[in-house]
Amino acid sequence: MKKSFLLLILASAALSAQSFSKQDTLKGSNTMYRNFWDVKKYEISVEPNIQNKSVSGTNKITFEITKDIKNPVFQIDLQQPMQYKIIDSDEKLCSSRRDGDFIFIETKKEYKKGDTHSFTIQYYGNPTIAKNAPWDGGWVFKQDDNGNPFVSVAQEGIGTSVWLPVKDIWSDEPDNGIVMKIITPKDLVGVGNGRLIAQTSEKNKNTFTWEVKNPINAYSIVPSIGKYVNFKETYDGENGKLDLDYWVLDYNLDKAKKQFTQVKPMMKAFEYWFGPYPFYEDSYKLVETPYLGMEHQSNVAYGNKYKNGYLGRDLSGSGVGLNWDFIIIHETGHEWFANNITAKDQADMWVHEGFTSYSETLFTENYMDKNSAEKYVQGIRLNIKNDIPIIGRYGVRNEGSGDMYYKGANMLHTIRQVINDDEKFRQILRGLNKDFYHQTVTTQQVENYISQKSGIDFSPVFNQYLRTTGIPVLEYSQKGNALKFRYSNVIEKFSMPLRLKSNQLLNPTSAWQTVTLKDANPVEFDANYYVNYLQLN
Repeated sequence: MKKSFLLLILASAALSAQSFSKQDTLKGSNTMYRNFWDVKKYEISVEPNIQNKSVSGTNKITFEITKDIKNPVFQIDLQQPMQYKIIDSDEKLCSSRRDGDFIFIETKKEYKKGDTHSFTIQYYGNPTIAKNAPWDGGWVFKQDDNGNPFVSVAQEGIGTSVWLPVKDIWSDEPDNGIVMKIITPKDLVGVGNGRLIAQTSEKNKNTFTWEVKNPINAYSIVPSIGKYVNFKETYDGENGKLDLDYWVLDYNLDKAKKQFTQVKPMMKAFEYWFGPYPFYEDSYKLVETPYLGMEHQSNVAYGNKYKNGYLGRDLSGSGVGLNWDFIIIHETGHEWFANNITAKDQADMWVHEGFTSYSETLFTENYMDKNSAEKYVQGIRLNIKNDIPIIGRYGVRNEGSGDMYYKGANMLHTIRQVINDDEKFRQILRGLNKDFYHQTVTTQQVENYISQKSGIDFSPVFNQYLRTTGIPVLEYSQKGNALKFRYSNVIEKFSMPLRLKSNQLLNPTSAWQTVTLKDANPVEFDANYYVNYLQLN
C-alpha cells in the first residue's frame, strides 16, 4: 500500500517537475485578460497564398461582457510570425501592443455586464508550417497526385492562433458560431465548417462562404483548399434527415463513393450509443485533406487513403480493425466527444480521446458483434505505455499521456463491466451528450456524472487510471474451491468489483480476502477488465 501510494506521488511529482513559462500560463489559463468577456461569434475571411505559403484575412470578433469592469485589457492570441492590424472597433481603444504570441488591446471605458461589442482584426504573414501534420500542427501546403495545390491546416495542439487572431482557449467557444469566407484561385475549391451559403467568382478568384450556427471549438475552424468535387446523401436519424456531404479530390470520387458507404452504419451505431448527432443544423461532412485526419466540427478531415484500418493496418492486432476505416469512425466519434462535449482545459483531453477511442469498440459491436468488439478493445492494450498520467497540468495548455486513447478506452470498458448493465451504461453515454449538450466540461464533472448515474462511486477507479501510471494487479491463490485474493499496485483505498467468468462477484481491496468458489476448477477471470492477474504459489 505504501509503495503504491509512493508511485502515485512520484508520478505527480514528475508531472509537476516540467517547467512552464508565463507564456504557457497566458496560453492555457482564463487570465484577467480573458475572464470578463465571452466570444459570441467569429466572422472570418481567409486567403492562402499558395506560392509563398502565406495567409491573410480578417476576423471580426463579437463578444459579450460578463461582469462590470473598468478600463479592461483584452488578450487576443496570434502566434508569431503572423502580424496584425486592428482595422475596426466599436470601442474606444487606448492602444494595442504585442507581447510574443499575444495581442493586448487596452481600452478606456467602463463596461457593463451584458454589453456586446466587437473588434475586427486583419492578419497576414507566413504561419508555422506543419512538419508532420496533424501531430505537430500548422499549415500544410502540398500538391495532389495531379500536381494541383492541396492546402489545409491542423491545429488542435498548437492552437488556432497559429494563423488566426482568436481567443484561443478551449473553455470559450463562439456561442453563435462562425461565418468563414475562403478565397481561392479560380480553379480550386475552398471547404470550411458547416454549410456552404454562398459562392462567387471575381477577378480570377473564387469565394466560398461557410456558416456554422452552433458553438464550435476554435481548433475545429479549418479551411481546406483543393481540386474538390462534391457528392451528397441523407441519413434518416434520430432528429430527422441529416445531410451527409462529401468533398474529395476529383480523381478519388469513385473510391470515396465506395469507402464512404461506412458512414450510414456508423451514424446508426453512434446515435444508438451517444444520442442524436449534435449538429444537424450544420450537416455532417467528410473532407479529404493532405494529412491523416482530424475531428473538425461538421468538417471531418479525412486522409486515410481509402483503406480500412489505420492506413491499412489494425491497431488492435486482432484483425477486427481491418473491417472498417479507422479515420472515418474515430474522427466522427469526436463529433460527440470533443465537439459536442469539449474539455475546458487541454489537461482533460482524455474526455475527447478516451471516449472516442471507445467509440471504435462500440461501433464494432453494432457493425459486427460483441465478441469482435471485445477482441478489439483488449487488443489495443498493446499500445498502452503507462509512461505518465493521462491528465496533464492545468492552466498551461499541457496534455497528459497519449495513453488517453487506448488506456482511456479500456478504463471505460472496465467501468462498463463494473456497472454490469449495458442499457444503463448506454443511457449514461447518451445522458452525457444530452445534459452537457454544446458545453465545455471538466474531468470532475464527467467523473461525478458517471458515478451519480450509475449509483457506484467510481472515484477510486478514475484516480487510479487517470492520475497514476499503475494498472491494478489482482494477486490470488487457489486451493480447491477456496480463492484468496487482493489488489496490489493500487492507490490507497482502491476498490473495484470484479466479476468472474462464472458470474461470481468479487469485491477486492488491498487487504487479503478469501471466498468460496462454486467449484474447484481453476478460476477464470474476465479479460474485459483492464486488470493484471498474478497467481501466487
